[in-house]
Amino acid sequence: MSEQRFAGRVAVVTGAGSGIGQAVARQLAMEGATVVGCDVDAEGLAATAELVEEGGQPGTMIVADITVQADVDRIVAALPDRRVDLLANVAGVMDHFVPVTELDDATWDRVLAVNLTGPMRLCRAMLPLMAGQGRGAIVNVASIGGLTGAVAGSAYVSSKHGLVGLTRSIANLYAEDGVRANAVCPGGVQTNIGRSSAPKVPWAYERLERSFGRVTRTATPAEVSTLVCWLGSDEAVNVNGAVVASDGGWTS
Repeated sequence: MSEQRFAGRVAVVTGAGSGIGQAVARQLAMEGATVVGCDVDAEGLAATAELVEEGGQPGTMIVADITVQADVDRIVAALPDRRVDLLANVAGVMDHFVPVTELDDATWDRVLAVNLTGPMRLCRAMLPLMAGQGRGAIVNVASIGGLTGAVAGSAYVSSKHGLVGLTRSIANLYAEDGVRANAVCPGGVQTNIGRSSAPKVPWAYERLERSFGRVTRTATPAEVSTLVCWLGSDEAVNVNGAVVASDGGWTS
């Protein structure tokens, strides 16, 4: 394994202000990438900027909301020489474990916007650049909620199943352009996504909680970032359209 797998490469990382996104940005910088990171959390991005700088590579951090097209356009405009080699869609929110019968439109719209529409917009913007280069990789951080309905509420599960479908569609349609797309499906990870995970409907959470008995451990963000970065590297050149669980055996 090369310790400089991303030397001379440009990588875009969403959700870079904390958790998995911050770990991915840090690792990419350490492996030689020029990182363009974005998040709605300005304070978190400032911390990430320091980590990226410690990695020895230049980086650009942009306070941006991926649910807003104008902000996506600003991210594209920040790309050095309009080049992008890796897009890591990491930003995501939970849905408070709300079942469909209790689901309000605002929660549905917000969760789908962050977890599915935002990544679609980033993919839509980056794919022509990757195709023009004849190479590129997209890694979408989904969830085991994209593999099963037993771990979250209806909006979250729907959004992550949709993200898995988007990944497979891109993998199929753009392989001939030299672009690969894969999805990572973490289980429990030590991140601040807990802000949107406090249960709001007791009976639904009690039913979902039955599946939690299979949880063997909670991963660190760095343990997930290693998989994201590997899938985005040339070492995974023959991996396209894969949906890889990183859940300690939860869904086994």
